[in-house]
Amino acid sequence: MHILNVLAPVFLLIAVGAGLQRSRFVSPGFLLEANRLSYWLGLPALLFSQLVGSFHELGGAKLMLGAMLTATALVMAVGYVAAWLLRVPGGVVGTFVQGCFRGNLAFVGLPIIFSLPDRPLAWGVSTRTAAVLTVAPMLVCYNVGGVVVLLISQQRLGWGMLRPLLRQLVTNPPLLATLAGIGCALAGWSLPPALDKTFNALGDMALPLGLLGVGGSLVTAEFGGRWRLPLSCALVKAVASPLLGWLVGRWCGLGGTELAIVVIFMACPTAIISYTMALELKGDGPLASGAIVLSVLTSLVSLAVVVGAM
Repeated sequence: MHILNVLAPVFLLIAVGAGLQRSRFVSPGFLLEANRLSYWLGLPALLFSQLVGSFHELGGAKLMLGAMLTATALVMAVGYVAAWLLRVPGGVVGTFVQGCFRGNLAFVGLPIIFSLPDRPLAWGVSTRTAAVLTVAPMLVCYNVGGVVVLLISQQRLGWGMLRPLLRQLVTNPPLLATLAGIGCALAGWSLPPALDKTFNALGDMALPLGLLGVGGSLVTAEFGGRWRLPLSCALVKAVASPLLGWLVGRWCGLGGTELAIVVIFMACPTAIISYTMALELKGDGPLASGAIVLSVLTSLVSLAVVVGAM
């Protein structure tokens, strides 16, 4: 019953989004626009408002963040090994590896954490605050890592990679909101009540809209007649990733809710934005979209195991 109460709200909203798109109750572009609204406005508002009020408590999240970064680096290595074993063509390796490590922390991970009781952790902050403090820096790392692996598979390391990397970073709303929130917190500023309520309201819409958008994208995704590589991506994401998250988390000394948060984030399906980045940086679109679809299905099992063990 606990598993159902935590995961059902998240995956039912994904199913609703898929149903709305499949039945054409909404126009083909509606959920895409809703996802853009959440990505450009709702999620940045959520990150900004949370960081302004709680960034000074980041110190307690260092172990969680360190575990996430280390486990993610290991998953990237596993992705490269899997790509070599599967003989993935050179120009496609970046898309494959990105599908293995880039989790949908914002629109799947956070809703799952927000479905859990918001209890205080040992270092004083609540479960939800700890989750946001971990997600914000990870979004930065995912953006940098995603761009780098895609560019490496297309060209050699060099100054030519700098321009597309910087372009991705300076046009990334969650990243800009993260930096703005950290800047305001370090300056000692706080949001006036009216602005705080406005940002909170915008943040509240981010997660349900994002989940509906995930569901809509599943209906429109195209495999391109291939399933072997997308399925391999999904298995690395749903099996190897949370397992490495658990191992690294235990090695870092995490336990209880903190360890569960790390493993839940590592078990999240591949992020939708990985498809957009693959197209923009000349990766493999069908592989990226196929990995997203299959990882949603495989991660449901992994997440059920993780939540059931809590």
